Amino acid sequence: MLPAPGEHLSLDRAPIGSPVRPGVRLGVDPGDVRIGVASSDPSGLLATPVETVARGRGDLARLRAIVAELGAREVVVGLPRSLSGGEGPAAAKVRTFAGELAAVLAADEVAVRLFDERLSTVSAEAVLRAQGRKGKQRRAVVDQAAAVVVLQNALDTERGTGRPPGELVPPATGP
Repeated sequence: MLPAPGEHLSLDRAPIGSPVRPGVRLGVDPGDVRIGVASSDPSGLLATPVETVARGRGDLARLRAIVAELGAREVVVGLPRSLSGGEGPAAAKVRTFAGELAAVLAADEVAVRLFDERLSTVSAEAVLRAQGRKGKQRRAVVDQAAAVVVLQNALDTERGTGRPPGELVPPATGP
């Protein structure tokens, strides 16, 4: 549904009659070595793998380039919580990463959200094993598969609640 003349489309809520806000979203599963990236279709129904980005110098610039290439309106970053819902050192690293990514994307007006990713890598590994992928072959794509799980869960959550998933990340400031 398009906005009426003079109105703006809001990314804060779904248009009437549509439980998911329109626009391509990226799903990001950051690890210590690699970052899995997935994207949604413009209607927000289906997440698909995009690529695996090497972690380190240039990773934020590459993510920004992917956002631009795909015309993404939002990035959903998987937040690793424990089974009890708590946050440990890995979650702290991801929060820092998400803040840095939000700072890089702020000029492009692309929102970054954190979304609970409990067991996303475990789920991705199980799917890849079921597909018959072996060790090295599986490791090459597990990060992308985990990003797909994170993004699909976020899309499904939004569809079920009518609200943006997870928590909005403020851009990091300073070093």
